[in-house]
Amino acid sequence: MRRREFLAGAAGLFGAACLTRAAVANVPTPYSLDLNPPMDSKEKFIAWGVAQRGEDPKFLAERFDRFQAMVRNEDLLNDRHKRAFLLTPREKFVLQQNLGRAYDHAFLDIGFGVTISGPHIVGRMTSNIDPKQGEKVLEVGTGSGYQSAYLSHLTDKVYSIEIIKPLAERTRGIYDGLIKDGYNEFGEITSKAADGYYGWEEFGPFDKIIVTCGIDHVPPPLLQQLKPGGIMVIPVGPPGAQRVLKVVKTEASDGQMTVARSDIYGGRIVPFVPFTKLEGDQIVGTHNN
Repeated sequence: MRRREFLAGAAGLFGAACLTRAAVANVPTPYSLDLNPPMDSKEKFIAWGVAQRGEDPKFLAERFDRFQAMVRNEDLLNDRHKRAFLLTPREKFVLQQNLGRAYDHAFLDIGFGVTISGPHIVGRMTSNIDPKQGEKVLEVGTGSGYQSAYLSHLTDKVYSIEIIKPLAERTRGIYDGLIKDGYNEFGEITSKAADGYYGWEEFGPFDKIIVTCGIDHVPPPLLQQLKPGGIMVIPVGPPGAQRVLKVVKTEASDGQMTVARSDIYGGRIVPFVPFTKLEGDQIVGTHNN
C-alpha cells in the first residue's frame, strides 16, 4: 500500500457520517488489474457487480445506464476508461440527500460551497489525459473524492490536493472506510489539504495533471511540475465561463519547451467552482489574475 495522508479529526468524522455508505459490505473480490466487469449487458453487469463487488443492484443499474449514455456521447475514450467508470461506485461519494441523483448528468452539491462534477465531464477530462498504469497523476481539487477513485482504476499513483481542510478530512475518511470495506484500490490515493496552485513538488514531476476548479490562466507551478510529454486538463476562463483545455507540454531536441492547447469541448463553456487560494490557514479570494 502506498503512502497516504491520514487527515483524521472531528470534522472529517462528522462529514463522513453525512455521506451515504450504500450497501456497505466487505467487497467479495479484491481489486486487481484482471477485474473486468461485463460491458455488453446491463443484466450481466448487475449480476457481476453484486457477486464480485457486493454493491446495490439499484445503483449498478443506474451506473450502467449512465455508462451507455457516456459511450454514446464519446466521453469514454476506450475500454480502459469504460472499465474505470463501471468500477467506480459514485454513490459512495455523494451526500445522502443527493443519493437518488448519484448518476444524474449534473453537478451535485457536496457542502462547503463546492460540487461533485457530473459523470460526463469526469469521463471526458480523464479520457483526455488518458493515464496509464504506473504513471503519476496529480489532481487539484479532491472534492468528493470521486475523481481520484476513478483515477485509481487507471494508475496506482494518484496524488490529490484539496484546499478546504474539513472537506479533505471528510474525503480521506471516506477513502479509508471504503478501503476497510475491501476497495483496496483506494489505498493508492495519496491526499493532503493544501493550496493546489503550487502543485505537489515532493512527488513531481507528474505524467498527467487534472484540475477540477476554474481559473483564468494555467498556473506556472503546475506547468513546471508536468513532465515533458505530459498532459494537463484544466478549466480556463473568467468566473463561471471556463473552457476545458487540454495542455500538452513537449520538449524539442534542443531542450526548448513548448505548450500546445486545445479545447476538449470545441469552445463550449463549462462553469466550474473557482480556484481559491490560501493566505496562512484562511481561504481568501481566488488565484485569478
